[in-house]
Amino acid sequence: MRMDTVIIGGGLSGLTCGIALAKRGKRVAIVASGQSTLMFNGGSMELLGSIDGKTVTAPLEAIATLPNDHPYSKIGADRIASLADRAKQLLLDTGINMEGNAAANHWRITPMGVAKPAWLTLNDHLRIDDLSQLPAKRLALMCIRGYFDQPNAMLAQGLRDLGFEVDLIEFTTDDITALRRSPSEMRATSLAKHLVSNNALQRLADQINSLATEADIVLLPSVLGQNDDFEVQTLTSMVKKPLRLIATLPPAVAGMRMITQLRHYFRMLGGNYLMGDSAVSGTFDGDRMTAISTAKLADMPLKADQFVLASGSFISRGLVADYERVYEPVLGVDVDADSDPDRWTTFGVLQPQAYSRFGVATDDQLRCLKQGKTITNLHAIGSILSGHDAIKMGDGTGVSMLSALAVVDHIMENK
Repeated sequence: MRMDTVIIGGGLSGLTCGIALAKRGKRVAIVASGQSTLMFNGGSMELLGSIDGKTVTAPLEAIATLPNDHPYSKIGADRIASLADRAKQLLLDTGINMEGNAAANHWRITPMGVAKPAWLTLNDHLRIDDLSQLPAKRLALMCIRGYFDQPNAMLAQGLRDLGFEVDLIEFTTDDITALRRSPSEMRATSLAKHLVSNNALQRLADQINSLATEADIVLLPSVLGQNDDFEVQTLTSMVKKPLRLIATLPPAVAGMRMITQLRHYFRMLGGNYLMGDSAVSGTFDGDRMTAISTAKLADMPLKADQFVLASGSFISRGLVADYERVYEPVLGVDVDADSDPDRWTTFGVLQPQAYSRFGVATDDQLRCLKQGKTITNLHAIGSILSGHDAIKMGDGTGVSMLSALAVVDHIMENK
């Protein structure tokens, strides 16, 4: 099977790269072994949230101070603003409506009630532009009876600590009660599958309207809109007060919505999304890669002019560690990692961990190195890149999207 570009990994970075290339007329195949970590996303994208433990309010200014091994520095600090604008537009084209800008972070609210800096947030989710000027005084926090993936007391206290008055309101509907009596788990994804009809949404709206009479804004767990935002828009039109969703513990419906819409758009553009397959090896000829073999297409390797490694970090097994080394298991490309396993971790779960910065070694065009030599048509993007800590720096989704778009530019320049 011959393609212009083959991408290993079907998460945020792989899909961003695939969509951008397909929009430029390229034949693209994405090999996606399983579910994306975007499934854990609560509805926000982060560009850069922290440096050395200090909160970043102006990401574009802060990015210019990052060390040379950070992916943004390799991309070029002067390119970040335009790439961020393109990333936001790509999401909008996909049907993912998000608000925010790269120049100034806003604040998203975690399921625990903590305010975290963010770049973009779904426009139906609660976001705060300025913590000193809250968007409302009184909130009605709607708590679904029997739903346990939202720690209501902790969330309410966190919102109060930010300065809101919070009414904690427990409720249910006939549809939710019926779900509680079934073998299905009361998870966000289960609720999203049941709360889809107009009748179910109207019953939900009736409960909210009767109970949340004093609030300025109604907050509802993000349990609507698994495939798109139609149900959220419908419910919003039925509720008398302004309605905003708030992130829940995973599995996250907002993340599922985003990955579903990205996949749909990629396929609509003519892309080949090989779901449930996995790359097992690559073929090289000198400084170029020529083909990828997959588990399901063992006798029919995927050949292409360009290849992109977007297989993620440890959680998705894009990187693997044993007791002696950290390595990339599919293509055998070089990895930036400490050779001493004793230095991989630090005692204390909240402490920065060295392994979080491990990733594949790349040149200044994000091309992979193999035995110290650049593979000229193999790029790496997303969380498999070394030089940054997505958890501590709050830059994971930004690195994923912007590295993908930067690589698209390199591919198009060298076509």
